[in-house]
Amino acid sequence: MSEATVSRVLNDRPGVAKATRQSVLTALDLLGYERPRLLQKRRSGLVGLVVPELTNPVFPAFVQAIESALAQDGYTPILCTMTPGGFPENEYIDMLLERGVNGIIFVSALHADLSADHSHYRELVQTGLPIVLVNGHLEGLPVTSISDDDEAAMRIALAHLGSLGHRVIGLATGPLRYRPSALKREAFLRGMRELAQTDASDLVEVSFFTVEGGHAAALRLLDRSVTAIICANDLMALGAVRAAQSRRLEVPAQVSVVGYDDSPLISFTDPPLTTVRQPVRAMGEAAVRALLDELRGVPIPDGHLVFQPELVVRGSTGPATQLGLGRALPARPRAGT
Repeated sequence: MSEATVSRVLNDRPGVAKATRQSVLTALDLLGYERPRLLQKRRSGLVGLVVPELTNPVFPAFVQAIESALAQDGYTPILCTMTPGGFPENEYIDMLLERGVNGIIFVSALHADLSADHSHYRELVQTGLPIVLVNGHLEGLPVTSISDDDEAAMRIALAHLGSLGHRVIGLATGPLRYRPSALKREAFLRGMRELAQTDASDLVEVSFFTVEGGHAAALRLLDRSVTAIICANDLMALGAVRAAQSRRLEVPAQVSVVGYDDSPLISFTDPPLTTVRQPVRAMGEAAVRALLDELRGVPIPDGHLVFQPELVVRGSTGPATQLGLGRALPARPRAGT
């Protein structure tokens, strides 16, 4: 066994197989050496919590739900926020390991980025440290993942708009390298083929998950005479409302807008936002239960738990109108033809 391997074990670093780690620790015990302090902290009651940022109100909501659930069992979260220009995720992981956390919960972190290097998650699994992934499932990784059903969310939004007579519907979403964005786009295209018998690829605009990103995407969609816009989150939806208003279009009289998340205070916007609610509290509590079950040695029967979203209808959606529309609706086939 190399000195580097022994060093990684003594410093509680990832990258060592579970059996090898146990052999080193057993050797320490047999030789009468005291285990390093880092390896004595696993009963400290600390849990790492990694989130992308806190400007989107859905992430503070996740933090609050997870923190409340952890507190009920005597655990305290160490919050790590992936702000632009801040520490990369692997450095946060090293810091959490040095603090001796009992486990780590990742919310919409690099595991949700299809283009990212996911090797550090596999290294964590090899150390035996329990981890849970929220909103992003990694195939082949034996850990619990908690996700909202992005495809169902899109079906719900399209069904609502379709019932109001909308057929020229746009999608404003974030970068497609993120799994939730990719799933929403795929479900949107399938749904539009069923609803409007059309290829809606040109009605998808990719932007940032921000008010400004939603504003820019919505302006491009409005140029294509959409009567409704579905957005990947509530912030983008607020930007879409602003874009419509900048074009002197009334929401929802001339353009309907649907958000996603049902973020805190979103019902107090003008107009109050119709959105697809992500069950944040239930997902956060499930993530904590899964982590604590693993710490207690309770087997987890299904590693990927999918939660169902819910449509919340408010004032930003209404019946479709032909006012200002320049795009012809596709002819729907008659029954029996």
